[in-house]
Amino acid sequence: MFAISGSTRSGSSNHRLLQTLAVLTADRLDWSVYPSVADLPHFVPGDEVPAAVTEFRQQLLAADGVVICTPEYAHGVPGSLKNAIDWTVSNSDFSGRPTVLITASTDGKSSHASLLETLTVIEAGNVQDLQLIISFIRSKINDKGEITDGETLEAVKKLMEDFISTIG
Repeated sequence: MFAISGSTRSGSSNHRLLQTLAVLTADRLDWSVYPSVADLPHFVPGDEVPAAVTEFRQQLLAADGVVICTPEYAHGVPGSLKNAIDWTVSNSDFSGRPTVLITASTDGKSSHASLLETLTVIEAGNVQDLQLIISFIRSKINDKGEITDGETLEAVKKLMEDFISTIG
């Protein structure tokens, strides 16, 4: 499983949520969390592909599926996450690859819709069925990454079960 956090802040709710997902599914999935999309160079169409991008794409291609967990910045997709995805467009790296999209933020609806559209255009597998918005994430997860809201925990568990069934 290749996990990508759209947050550039270490210790963010999205990083903690990915850690929680890994714990919840540890008996069924092997997780690889990409360290930071902020470390990837800016996408410039036609430029030579930098080594860091090649490594990112190799990890993506080696995975049975992808989990993206991201905040919303000013009603938009975080620039570093969009940049990372842009590096994959010309080679169809997401095409058919089962992809979970979780937007965990204060609101999240605007960026979620935009990112869902991008992932649909690049043919991320099953993303329409594997998505979740967790609004007011900071009130639903503690400092240890534990989901403290029962409804959110059940929604996350169901999403991950659906994902596991998809990659099964």
